[in-house]
Amino acid sequence: MSDVPSLPRLNRSGHAKLAQLCLSGLPFSQIEVDSSRLAVIFYCLGTLDLLGALESRIPATERARWREWIWEQQTHGKYGTGFRPGPYMTPEDHTAETEYTEYDVPHLIVTYTALLSLAILRDDFTKLDRSGILKFVRSCQRDDGRSVTPSSPVVVEANSHCCSFSALPNGGEADLRTAYCAFVICSLLDDWSGMDVERAIAYIQRCSSHEGGYGQTPDSEALGGTTYCALASLKLAPTTSTSHQESRIAPAARLRTIRWLTANQSSSGGFCGRANKIADACYCFWCGASLSILGVGDFVDRAALASFLGQCQFKFGGIAKAPGERADPYHTYLSLAALAIFRPSGADESWELPQLDPLWNATQETAGWAREHVPANTPSS
Repeated sequence: MSDVPSLPRLNRSGHAKLAQLCLSGLPFSQIEVDSSRLAVIFYCLGTLDLLGALESRIPATERARWREWIWEQQTHGKYGTGFRPGPYMTPEDHTAETEYTEYDVPHLIVTYTALLSLAILRDDFTKLDRSGILKFVRSCQRDDGRSVTPSSPVVVEANSHCCSFSALPNGGEADLRTAYCAFVICSLLDDWSGMDVERAIAYIQRCSSHEGGYGQTPDSEALGGTTYCALASLKLAPTTSTSHQESRIAPAARLRTIRWLTANQSSSGGFCGRANKIADACYCFWCGASLSILGVGDFVDRAALASFLGQCQFKFGGIAKAPGERADPYHTYLSLAALAIFRPSGADESWELPQLDPLWNATQETAGWAREHVPANTPSS
């Protein structure tokens, strides 16, 4: 495959500026962002980490304040310990000793982004309640098919052989996105006592679609994002008495998944997330990283991918979902993450990005810090 000769420069300064501005509070002026504030922070910090601009853009005192703020979102109660998206639902008299209620429980996806954000900020994790985090993960795992809200009846007979994960211990969405976050959290802690691994793997396998990808839930349409979540989780999971990494995806199913993923790279060079959709910058990571996990990253046309993402750059900084659209932290980070895996050969130095750990979705350096500091020195009780 030949490189595209007219590849523009990667606007590193502009992309870093967008992340810096968003950390300063621009998106948080909108109330709808408050429910995902910690996730937005992760995308911004991740962007600066990929660009090697964290220290130059965010002074040490401000990085320390961000670490302190994130730890303030660690909360504990009867379901264990986790992180909430932000203080928007916190009572004024809340203290570190105050337990959460049924209305402000921690969030599984946010807990994943909080741990990686702290690793990016090079925290020492001395404040991490490891046993509480594992209890929280266990509280979010449930029998597949059983209602998670006390007021609702069981809609189908619970499947005793597989377990999904809900975003909240007392409710919320339950699909492969939340399952992936549970797998990463246990992997970060290097402690799998927080889940029934075999039943979690069985749930992921049930989400496999006839198309080749994986749906959000069993019998759902295959999507690029949840296909990544499935493949990364299966790769992260430890060997069990009945499941080894090489046996979790049958050879024929693996080939079907590869065929579906490669077919999602459109003529524009970008990837679409499902059949008959236009390319979207975020799927350059979700689908591209999936192919990397499967060991066939060479099947990605790197030059075309870079050309598409180059066109998605917003003139004032940041990367949008498609050419001509407005940039946002989510698509900026995932586009750079894709380029960190698939840097086009022959591109100028502006496209030089650090190696990415495709399973944790973090730079190799950040992943190394997490491996050294997140696990407990002794097994959790």
